Amino acid sequence: MDYEIGTSRTDRRAVAAASATVVLWASAFVSIRAATEHFHPGVLALGRLLTASTVLGIVFLLKGGTLPDRRAWPGILVSGVLWFGTYMVALNWGEQQVDAGTAAMVVNVGPVLIALLSGWLLKEGFPPLLLVGMGVSFLGAAVVGWSMSGHGSSSVRGVLLCLLAAVTYAGGVVAQKPALRYANPLQVTIFGCFTGTIACLPFSGLLLEELPKAPLSATLNLVYLGLFPTALAFSTWAYALARTSAGKLGATTYAVPAVVVLISWVALAEVPGWLTLLGGVVCLAGVAVSRLPGRRKAAPEGTPGVVIGDSAPVSSSTAAD
Repeated sequence: MDYEIGTSRTDRRAVAAASATVVLWASAFVSIRAATEHFHPGVLALGRLLTASTVLGIVFLLKGGTLPDRRAWPGILVSGVLWFGTYMVALNWGEQQVDAGTAAMVVNVGPVLIALLSGWLLKEGFPPLLLVGMGVSFLGAAVVGWSMSGHGSSSVRGVLLCLLAAVTYAGGVVAQKPALRYANPLQVTIFGCFTGTIACLPFSGLLLEELPKAPLSATLNLVYLGLFPTALAFSTWAYALARTSAGKLGATTYAVPAVVVLISWVALAEVPGWLTLLGGVVCLAGVAVSRLPGRRKAAPEGTPGVVIGDSAPVSSSTAAD
């Protein structure tokens, strides 16, 4: 069964889901910053995933969930290992070794890779407005990162870890998109999270060692990361991804640096400088450009659900919520 649907009726819901994802993922940077000094990067990832898997597993049982179609499993497993597992460990580890600004600039290579890979592998094409918007947003992200970096030195290993996070993030998104043709967003999120949890089980010994020693605030941040930026945000992401192209949705994550600045301003009383604010505005402007509708092309006959150019999936069947 094909789970992708058309655009006009669901675009607003997709935008709302993507917006929720951006806000929650932005808040994750603040929580990671608060928890990472008390947990090994792998422990923080495993604890986050165990929390999310527990909640999602309960939801799955209460809803009487079923296993995904066998055709969805390759994408679920690949995205689970790359995105839920490797990405989280690499990002946590990288942020321990480079400043937040450098990490933001390197990780923001991810949406560019998503656009390139989805345009090539998923046949979504390379819409001019998407490319222009991504270029503008990348410039804004670079400005935010540079302004927040404190101009300090960064370790080569830290930069490489952040680059690994960007690559695995992009690979996970591109692998997840085809899976949503055969499974609903909840199935894809739940079993992707389970897969990532299994991949991080080698850190279970360290988790048992570090968790009792961590302060309550760090443990609460770990639980928050599992409940909201993971269980909820990855679900709203999959919901939106089922209703739009991977390249266009990836571009919306360029709003994350701007939202991080706002959250840090409110929650941590970190007043941003004018250059940081300017970069945030540029990020948001680029996202707005990338979301503008472009000229649509009809999909070749007999290829349901394939995205051509700037169009969204053309299959008319309805996705399960």
